[in-house]
Amino acid sequence: MPSSLKAVDINKLPRQLFIGGEWVDGIDGATISVTNPFDNSEICRIAEARAADVDRAVAAARAAFPAWAAVPASERARLMHKLCEKMESCFDELAELETIDTGHPIKDTRFLDVPRTLLNFRYFAGMADKIDGRQVPVESGFLNVVKRQPVGVVGQIVPWNFPLMFCSWKLGPALAAGNTVVMKPSEITPLSTLRLAEMMHEVGFPAGVVNIVPGYGEHAGQRLAEHPDVNKISFTGSTVTGRKIIAASADNLKRVSLELGGKGPNIVFEDAVIPASVGGSAFAIFHNQGQACIAGSRLLLHESIADDFLDKFITLAESIRLGDPLDPATEMGPLTSPMHQQRVLNYLQVCRDEGNRILTGGQAPQTPGLETGNFLQPTIVEAKLGDRVFSEEVFGPFVSVTRFSDEAEAIALANATEYGLGSGLWTTNLARAHRVADAIEAGMVWVNCYKRVHPGSPFGGVGQSGFGRDLGSECLHEYTEPKSIWINYDAQIPPYYPR
Repeated sequence: MPSSLKAVDINKLPRQLFIGGEWVDGIDGATISVTNPFDNSEICRIAEARAADVDRAVAAARAAFPAWAAVPASERARLMHKLCEKMESCFDELAELETIDTGHPIKDTRFLDVPRTLLNFRYFAGMADKIDGRQVPVESGFLNVVKRQPVGVVGQIVPWNFPLMFCSWKLGPALAAGNTVVMKPSEITPLSTLRLAEMMHEVGFPAGVVNIVPGYGEHAGQRLAEHPDVNKISFTGSTVTGRKIIAASADNLKRVSLELGGKGPNIVFEDAVIPASVGGSAFAIFHNQGQACIAGSRLLLHESIADDFLDKFITLAESIRLGDPLDPATEMGPLTSPMHQQRVLNYLQVCRDEGNRILTGGQAPQTPGLETGNFLQPTIVEAKLGDRVFSEEVFGPFVSVTRFSDEAEAIALANATEYGLGSGLWTTNLARAHRVADAIEAGMVWVNCYKRVHPGSPFGGVGQSGFGRDLGSECLHEYTEPKSIWINYDAQIPPYYPR
């Protein structure tokens, strides 16, 4: 365990399940070891939720729902703003906690993870009293209004790559709309979620409104997805798991929204500003060690600028500073688990087997002090259409490079995937920017930038990247049901069709 912790007291971290406003052990007494990916030392052990614990949490959320749904929207907003004030007072603690649990460099957790979390909660606090309905112009003598009402108990399953930020993506709109929540954070990175639950309790969220049950997918996740008293599931994670959630949710026809895998094309045209596109493409794939569903993991380069671009791109990749994520100078930390590090390394063997040339990286660094962590060098490989690393999600600091000759070929390569989440293109031609953005089959397209997100802009994909949206006003429809109410206000109109 690094000795540079300043704000986090490991001994005071919450380690139990949070159910019905109380900290409790799992019924089976099982625990999970939470480790630091920098050196794989144990941070602590936490309680593991299994099916019976999920049942307890759903019952608590179900009991709390009527009163929470009746709370004025302005009061729900006030509590969310109080939570943000509490988080701001513990800013350094949250940043450090996220760093030691995930491996995110402290410069990222300070300038991206925690600020984005606050921004999301504040945005949806502001949206709580703006979830309005509409009046439909119908026949004379009748009033038809459409109200939006909360769906009820929401099950939320959060991944390990951005745990704190994704908590705000899921909890913010669900709570603003008046739902109660049972959240299962990843068993790999649960600590910031548990600390967030503690803060919510401290600022006055009613018991049962938010319940946190860290556990494994085959136990806690499966039960949450199939539970008959859960009205909706919101899941972020792999496409394989997303399919299982759909199957498990079928018995009670609960609503499901899925944000799944990606294999983002990042196109650099011949008229792109090369320095900006090099830096932006590096951020697209190497930020958070490439562990992002929207990562620009397929770099598509126009053949006329490919060599110049790659000279600069490889030089930049080789200059990235790997190190202790608590060191402010570190630019890339470790992958979040040994199992995931091995998964990414396995794709390098796939490259060799398929004859793909590795341009740089391709192995764990041999730097003293990093050998016990889950590190991988920034890796750039050549690939062609049909290669596994061109089409399969690697989810690491690993980018494939493919050349194209014209715009039509670039679009065809971009769309040659089952995924459709994030995508990007670099050009100074405005007409081309619009044309190509319209042609790419993806839920999000960035032009002359990459991985920009804002709580007001919808986030999600098409195809095997899932359906439904996080963020934006669109996601509030995911957490509400429209109810149509007809009123006959004219006594002269019979309440039935004349015979």
